[in-house]
Amino acid sequence: MTANELHLIFAVVAIALVVVAIAKLKMNPFLALLLGAVLLGFASGLGVDGTIGAFESGFGDTLSDTAPVIGLGSLLGAIITGTGGANRIADAFLGNRPAKWIPISIAVAALIIGLPNIFDVSFVMLVPLVYALARRTNSHLLFVGMPLAAGLYTAHGLLPPHPAPTAAVSAYHASFGLTLAFGLLVAVPTILLCGPLLTRVAGRWFGPTPDLNAGPATGAEVKTEHQPPLWLALGVVLLPPVLLVIGAFGVDNTGEGSVAHTVFSFCDDPVVALLLSVVVAMIGLGRTAGIRDGALQSIAASGLKTVGPVLLIVGAGGGLAEMLAKTGVSDVIVDFAQGWHIPALVLAWVIAALLRICLGSATVATVTAAGIVAPIAAADPSISAELLVLATASGAVMLSHVNDSGFWLFKEYFQLSVKQTFRTWTLMLSLQSVIGLAGVLVLSIFV
Repeated sequence: MTANELHLIFAVVAIALVVVAIAKLKMNPFLALLLGAVLLGFASGLGVDGTIGAFESGFGDTLSDTAPVIGLGSLLGAIITGTGGANRIADAFLGNRPAKWIPISIAVAALIIGLPNIFDVSFVMLVPLVYALARRTNSHLLFVGMPLAAGLYTAHGLLPPHPAPTAAVSAYHASFGLTLAFGLLVAVPTILLCGPLLTRVAGRWFGPTPDLNAGPATGAEVKTEHQPPLWLALGVVLLPPVLLVIGAFGVDNTGEGSVAHTVFSFCDDPVVALLLSVVVAMIGLGRTAGIRDGALQSIAASGLKTVGPVLLIVGAGGGLAEMLAKTGVSDVIVDFAQGWHIPALVLAWVIAALLRICLGSATVATVTAAGIVAPIAAADPSISAELLVLATASGAVMLSHVNDSGFWLFKEYFQLSVKQTFRTWTLMLSLQSVIGLAGVLVLSIFV
């Protein structure tokens, strides 16, 4: 047995221990993730400095991307909720339609809103709407939350301009436009099956109704003199994705170093987009609702009270993912893949899925798998590069678990146990991954 194969065994044991520690021993997730990562590092021979350094690197890298987004998203969510903006949007979503139509309508809306936006930004920003709709309809939080997550993650995991599929487009030299077009064909049945349909099937596992007034993203709502207009409430929610779309398009079509390129780069940053939305929300929603500055600041601050535990857990998940990468797990998978004789589309999906399960990052899994499969694809012109992108991206969302920051975001924001999260979030993304592969294989008959 080689050292890398032994490291793979250690990784499987470490992940199993983390799951057992959290689910059975009721250990704090942050502590369990930290202990699992440290034990894996020591067992793999990284030593004290290598183990702690790898964990700190993964922890810091993860939080450098997610902490500002989560913080600003929580501020924005608290303001939207506290000023009555979320309820105003909830009124528009509900209308005179029965509550049974909420899952499908919010899943489609989430796909559209999430198309240009990374999952963490969209999720944290829209969680207050989930709470508002659940309160309004007196329904379980996951009745609204699962379809929302399904729509957002379908866009995040499958469609460019999100990082993972965009990286695969570059690796396979695929057409951006065709990839997006084919991806939308796969995305529509994916959100319908993973959103409204799966929500109905998984309802038996939802468990007790969470406290709809205690969620991390539910700011302290106060009595307002006036309800904000719908256009303003929606404008605040949609401002970040609109800015990001404009920024991404502008960056690709302007010369580097020009004034226009600088402005578009400014818009293309999620932190900047969210910060501008927070400012607009405080000025626009606060004034139209008739809330004084002091009260508005209290509402905004309430959104940060429970962010700390979420950030620690997300960071620790990044530390564990970095530890898994340092042990050479991807090298083992590459060695195994060289002896496989299966179609390139299936091979791309399988490799990406294995990497995702081991490393936790859809982007890392996609980039690594694309690097492995790209030479195979280049040798066979009959293989559609666009379908290879979708196959790889679909595999990279498979079986999200404790080493994925999205797993912990979903768990903490919707007040779930680890078991509930596996039965909802993990099941949903696993189904999304399988449906994605099925859709790609069907399209390959015609492309």
